[in-house]
Amino acid sequence: MLETERAFYNENLPEWSDRYAGKVVVVSGRELLGVFSTIEEALAAGVARLGMRPFLVRPVGESEQEVVVPALTLGVLGADPTHPDQRTR
Repeated sequence: MLETERAFYNENLPEWSDRYAGKVVVVSGRELLGVFSTIEEALAAGVARLGMRPFLVRPVGESEQEVVVPALTLGVLGADPTHPDQRTR
């Protein structure tokens, strides 16, 4: 899973290390979706844009660390703030 995204990240790492040092990137397929200051911001943006589809979030220059959010994977936690369950809270 995420082989395409990992390859794209690795291909662009030399350039991104210069441009985005200390930032976090979000990659889907062979596209850079955004650059963020924190992992939390990157995850929120990725979920807001892609929903349940997989995407890569990685701090530029850091070693690979896979993060799995079971609640998102299982559909227990949603990213749609307009969902009826979210409006009643």
